[in-house]
Amino acid sequence: FLDRFHASRIGIRILAGQYLALRNSAASNNNATGGSDQNYIGMVNVRTSPYEIVQQAIDDATFMCARRYGDAPEVIVRGRLDLDFPYIPTHLHYILLELLKNSMRATVDWNLHQNTAAFTFPPVSVIIADGKDNEDLTIKVSDEGGGIPRSHIQRIWSYLFTTADPAIQEASLFASEDHSIDSPLAGLGYGLPISRSYARYFGGDLSIMSMEGHGTDAFVHLRRLG
Repeated sequence: FLDRFHASRIGIRILAGQYLALRNSAASNNNATGGSDQNYIGMVNVRTSPYEIVQQAIDDATFMCARRYGDAPEVIVRGRLDLDFPYIPTHLHYILLELLKNSMRATVDWNLHQNTAAFTFPPVSVIIADGKDNEDLTIKVSDEGGGIPRSHIQRIWSYLFTTADPAIQEASLFASEDHSIDSPLAGLGYGLPISRSYARYFGGDLSIMSMEGHGTDAFVHLRRLG
């Protein structure tokens, strides 16, 4: 039910947002302000750069992790850094920010638990993959944060399933925004299922593969709009 509800909510927001963006763009052109971005058709950026979106998500997740723990793992980005494709940047940023937050938190928690001496956190890895004959553009986010127990794999897609502290969960209920850097690093547990809804709305997907005792790989599959 919640998956269908959020898919409908995403659709309504896209329809309203696309209409308003196109209307504002037309008004800007009529006024000859020259301020509209030529790469945008409404909300869709026809030259969305996954690398730039990843970098924005890294900056936001690093800030949130450092605010919570005082430090944050390094993130290494590899693959098709020169790539661009038609997509809605805000959707991609939400998905990547959620995955990077989870990876950073898991990496810090796991390594603080495993080590008592001074050490450096293992880096989080992001790979952007695409090719001439590829069906999807795929982004992989990998960490060495201890992984997820096999019994929890299905539960991570359940709304309100979270491993955050109860005090943080209570604070999340009264947060003014859930998509900003002002929200907690870990909250009520709806981030992953909503991220999957965003990916699936345009025919993509989000999947998680985990090795307990080592780390987790998250795969974001995205269809090119149009």
